[in-house]
Amino acid sequence: MKIENRITSLFDIKYPVIQGGMVWVSGWKLASAVSNAGGLGLIGAGSMKPELLKEHITKCKAATDKPFGVNLPLLRGDIADLLAVTIDEGVKIVFTSAGHPGRHIEPLKKAGCSVVHVVSNVKQGLKSQTVGCDAVVGEGFEAGGHNGPDEITTLCLTPQLKDALDIPVIAAGGIGDGRAILAAMALGAEGVQIGTRFAATVESSAHEIYKQKIVDAADNETVLVMKQLGMARLFKNEFSNDAILAEYSGMDKEELRELLGSKRERLGIFEGDAEQGMMEAGQVSGLIKDIPTVKDLFERMIKEYDDALNSVQ
Repeated sequence: MKIENRITSLFDIKYPVIQGGMVWVSGWKLASAVSNAGGLGLIGAGSMKPELLKEHITKCKAATDKPFGVNLPLLRGDIADLLAVTIDEGVKIVFTSAGHPGRHIEPLKKAGCSVVHVVSNVKQGLKSQTVGCDAVVGEGFEAGGHNGPDEITTLCLTPQLKDALDIPVIAAGGIGDGRAILAAMALGAEGVQIGTRFAATVESSAHEIYKQKIVDAADNETVLVMKQLGMARLFKNEFSNDAILAEYSGMDKEELRELLGSKRERLGIFEGDAEQGMMEAGQVSGLIKDIPTVKDLFERMIKEYDDALNSVQ
C-alpha cells in the first residue's frame, strides 16, 4: 500500500489509516503503536480528566517520534480545560466530535493545529468545511459507539461527502481490514478511521473480556440503543435489553439518563462487565477473529489491501 494524498500529507503519515479515539480504549499505548506503524494514533480524551490527558500526551511523546493527535468530544463540560491541555502540550492534530467545531476552532487554528470533525451527514460536513476544518470523518452508522440519528451507512455517506466538499473525507464505520480500506478509497475517501478493529489489539487499554467479546461476536450481535439521548451501537447484553425496553415503555430523557448512569462505558469496556456495562462496538466485530499487536495488524491490512487491489485490477 502506497498512497500519497491530502490526508497523508496533512498528517505527515505513511498510510492514510487513523485510529479512532475511543473512550477507555485509546490511551497512549495504542496511539503511539499506531503512529509507529505508519498510521495516525489518537488519544481518546472522552474518558479522561485534563490531568490524565496531559499524562497520556507526555507518555505518547516518549513512545513515538511520529505524529499523533487527540480526539475531543465537544459536549464535555470541561472541554475548555481539555482544549487548553491539548494546546499547551503542543499537540498539532485534533479530531473533534459531538458538537459544533466552529465554537472552538479559533484557538486551535491559532495554535497551528490541523482540525478534523466527525460528521454523520452532508449538512454537518458542509458546516465543518465552512468554519475552517481541514478534513472531516464521515462516520456511517455501522460504527460502534455514538452515531448520527439519520442512520446513513458508510457506503452511502462517503461518496456524498466527497461530491459535496472540497476538503478531504476520511471514511469510518464498518472498516476492519484492507479490503474495506480499498473500498473506502474507491468511494472517494482519502483516508479511513478504524475503531473496533484497533480496540481488539494487544495495545488497546480495554479489558480482556471486552476484547474477547469482539473476537467471539457473530455478525448480528450489536444493536442501536438510547436513540433519544444520542444513539449508540453496542453489544447485545442485559443492559442493552433494559435500555430498549425502557425506550419502548415510554421513559422520558431524564429517566433514560438515570438508567444510563455516568459510568456504563467504563463498566463495560474498561472493567469488563459483559452484562451491565455498555460494550460499544461496531458491526465489523463479526469479521474480527484475533487480538494481534498493532504492528502485525498493519502488516496484515497492507497485504489485504494490495491483494484486493490486484484482484479488482
